[in-house]
This record gives sequence, structure tokens and C-alpha cells, in this order.
Amino acid sequence: MKTIYVDNNATTRVAPEVIEALTPYLSDQYFNPSSAYETARGAQGAIKTARKQIAHFLGDVDVTEILFTSCATESNNTAIFGTCRANPDRRHVITTSVEHPAVLEVGIELERRGYDVTFLPVDRDGNLDTADFVRALRPDTLLVSIMHANNETGVIFPVAELARIAKETNPQIIFHTDATQSMGKLPIDLRGDMQPVDMLSFSGHKLHAPKGVGALYVKRGTRWRPFMLGGHQETGRRAGTENVAFIVGLAKAVELAHAHRDEDVVHMRELRDRLERALEEQIPYVEVNGKGAPRLPNTLNLACHYIEGEGILYQLDAHGICASSGSACTSGSLEPSHVLRAMNVPFTAVHGSVRFSLSRYNTAEEIDRIIAVFPAVVANLRKLSPYWDSQRNRPRPEAESMSKG
Repeated sequence: MKTIYVDNNATTRVAPEVIEALTPYLSDQYFNPSSAYETARGAQGAIKTARKQIAHFLGDVDVTEILFTSCATESNNTAIFGTCRANPDRRHVITTSVEHPAVLEVGIELERRGYDVTFLPVDRDGNLDTADFVRALRPDTLLVSIMHANNETGVIFPVAELARIAKETNPQIIFHTDATQSMGKLPIDLRGDMQPVDMLSFSGHKLHAPKGVGALYVKRGTRWRPFMLGGHQETGRRAGTENVAFIVGLAKAVELAHAHRDEDVVHMRELRDRLERALEEQIPYVEVNGKGAPRLPNTLNLACHYIEGEGILYQLDAHGICASSGSACTSGSLEPSHVLRAMNVPFTAVHGSVRFSLSRYNTAEEIDRIIAVFPAVVANLRKLSPYWDSQRNRPRPEAESMSKG
């Protein structure tokens, strides 16, 4: 059975071009880039070139503003904790209730440490209210950390506008965004419309680079302190021997994403929209989470009322279809998604959500296969549900009242 992989917001296949670019640094060019001898200069040069490439694709920012990390989680932690340590007199942080755990849990930890953290709500479609954001800004606000696009629903936040508002309110406010899901799918210009953004995080494995490498943009002049201490690597701002091969792979992946973004976006959106239309037409009592908001072109989060998402995933897996019920970083938890709870998804649907997230490698034939399989999976599970009337193919009256309440 051919595997159909539609969980690209969790991780992506490493592009063949990326493997080709990084392989020499796992074999002949294995040297430590911090070493002084001649043979190590190839590794040093590879990192320098990768930094230039990524700086260019982020809007021709200065190369000194790019730090390499192990992942987006490290980048997020570095940005947030480093900013707090460097600015001890300001104790208010703003984020959202739908952030990835790499930011959300940091916010909760800051509360434990005595910070005042505002978690902005979202509406039923997952949108932020700009008025809520403006009201949350205070004279003692230190940091704003708001994701560029949500990993579960694909909902896009107006980060450029929010960063501009923050800076116009108080230039001392530092604005950070987690762009892990938007890299390669949305244009990012840190010298253009996103110029007010001070810090930006992303990882490699969400855009066809390997796992274990990420980056953090830190605008020159931003007050923050390093998170990892030890050696002099990354000009003293991130200790630890650089992962040369994966840094090269990350730069190649960013280059490919930039070169093919327009065609990739059209391809993914066409497949996503076809899948969305077909499932909405064929399955009763489903809703698309985030449908009324701007979304990433590759993401479909579908809530199926009166069944469990875990059951859906197990049956899809039996057909060779790899999807997810939300963030891979919270898999294994029986708790409903914090993102969907924040969106006030009804009780009867919050446990029955499935996320399909596509990449440039998905095909129309794969989408056809999902369309053929998924409605039957939902129908089979509803036969087992105490809330579903199989004879009438609709929820029982008492269950319908639950969904409305």
C-alpha cells in the first residue's frame, strides 16, 4: 500500500536537492568550522554562504542578524527568555491563546516567574481582534510574541500590522513572531512590510530541510541575551558547534522555497480546496476550522461532529494515509486541542478534528484517494457513536442540542 503523507505541518520530506547539497558535509567536509587549519575553512565558508542566502531571502537583512539554532523551539525560547533577561524592568508580555507550545508554554513559565502575560483570544474562525491587541498594550509591555500562521488551522495573523501598531505605541516594545509554518508559503520581507518585526523564528524541517536545524533573526540593536552559553560560535550569541551539513541544507531549502513559492502555493491550494469541497459535500455535520479567516494554502482542519479524531487517524492509517489531529508536539495527549478550544469549537466536534497539510510533493491522485476513503471512515465511526442515529444518518436530537449549547 502506497503511503499518502498529508501531515506536512508536522514535518516534511527532505528535498532531494537539499540532500545533495548537504551530503559533502557529512563525508569529506566533516571538519569543525571553528578550527583554525586550512581544511576547516570549507566548513566555515559553507556557513558564511548559507547565512548570506537566508539573509537575502528574508529581505536582504544584514548577515549578522541571522543566528543558526537546532530548531524553532530553541529559536522561540532564545527570543523570549533572552529578551526578558536583558530587560528586567519591564514585566508585561503579550502572546495569543493559540500559539504553538514552544511559545505558549514559555508564556505560562513566565507567569510562574512573576511576569504578567496577556494571552489574546481568537474568534470562532481563529482570527485575532486588532482592538483587543491595542487594548492589551501597556506602558510596561516588554515583548509581543505572535505567530505568523497557526500550525493547526493555517490561520494567518496580520503580523506586519500588529508589529507596526506596537512600535507606534512604544518603540521600546520588542516584537517576535514564530514563522515556522509560513516560511516558504508566505512572502517574508523584513526590510519591507515586516520591517517592524524585531525577531523571527523558523525551523528547517517544515520546509523540506532536515530536522535538527533552525534559525533566528534578531534585528540589530534589539536588547536580548544569549540563551545557550559556552563557546564563541555564532559571534558569541549561540554556543555549540554549528551543524554545518544541516545549515547548508536549510539554506538550500529556503532557496528552493523562494524560487518555487508561487507555483507551490497554486498547486497546494488547488489540491486543498478540492479536498475541502469534496469532503464538505459528501459528509454531513462537518465544518472547516478557520474557513472564514485567511489561511495557509496547504492546510485543512476539518471538524467531524460526534466522533473522535484519534479513531479517524487510526482508520486512515490502516489505509496508508498519514494525517494528524493537531500539533505533533502535543500528540499522545487525550486533551482536546488548545487551539480549537480557544476558537470555541463545539463540544461535539472539538475531539473529532483532523488536519490535512499538504506539500509540493502531494498529487491529485493522492487527494482522490483521500476523498474515496475519508467519508467511509467517518460513516463507520459514527455507527459506533452513541450520539449518532445511523438509520436517519443524523445526530440524535439530544446530541444536536449539545452541539448548539
